Amino acid sequence: MTDTALVSPTPVTLLGTGAMGTALARAWLAAGHPVTVWNRTPARAEALAGDGATVAASAAEAVAANRLVVACLLDDASVGEALDGADLTGRDLVNITTGTPAQGRSRAAWAEARGARFLDGGIMAVPPMIGAPDSGAYVFYSGSAALFEEHRDTLAVPAGTMYVGADPGFAALHDVALLSAMNGMFAGITHAFALIRREDIAPKDFAPLLVSWLTAMANSAHKAADQLESGDYGKDVVSNLAMQVAGIPTLLRTAEEQGVSTELLTPYMDLMERRLALGNGDEDTTGVVELLVRKP
Repeated sequence: MTDTALVSPTPVTLLGTGAMGTALARAWLAAGHPVTVWNRTPARAEALAGDGATVAASAAEAVAANRLVVACLLDDASVGEALDGADLTGRDLVNITTGTPAQGRSRAAWAEARGARFLDGGIMAVPPMIGAPDSGAYVFYSGSAALFEEHRDTLAVPAGTMYVGADPGFAALHDVALLSAMNGMFAGITHAFALIRREDIAPKDFAPLLVSWLTAMANSAHKAADQLESGDYGKDVVSNLAMQVAGIPTLLRTAEEQGVSTELLTPYMDLMERRLALGNGDEDTTGVVELLVRKP
């Protein structure tokens, strides 16, 4: 028998048993980890007792049960409220509650002042993906590198892990940046379907074309990254800003003809036109980033 075989699964305390918390708890339980759970609404935590979880009467009791404490609550304020009065001395607090970078940094300082190591997380998954092999689910983590290394295997049970730095705000920043890009994509998809909505074009026939086109265009992110790092927005340009702006009237006119609002498109178009007006017609659209970043 190897030493590895003698190692018992790490006990986990989980605060919050909503849809995501329940999925996390069940994944750890299925892998043999002892799990203590707490939820503000007790009935939601009790449902996990049948799966083998220990239900704590209070958050403080749950925290006292195990060194590794994972918070998956509604928001940052809920984390503070739940842990108010709990003894965090010697605890490893992993906060995967959705929040902002500033909240991650503030919560890290708050936890460390109370004697805990801290790791913030951003979940790139929906509940059905948790614990499902090959689902592609993963969680960004940032903060204590030592905490992450010690608990990496346990944290990897429900979903893949990606450590993005010692700055506690980086997990949330990566999370929100990707979600922001996703929302921009959804806006484009929504507008595209609106354009064909009243025509004899089946959405199911159009969808594969849309997916194929967006997939091909998504690779432009690599070129944009290279341009941003080099500072050369004219590098490897295929369709320059002047050409992109020249095409705007056709997009707007088509929307008008189809009886479709342009409100999802015009904010980005306005930025491109502003960048062009500054004399940057030969560069790529990447330069629009400079209009979005507020100067210190």
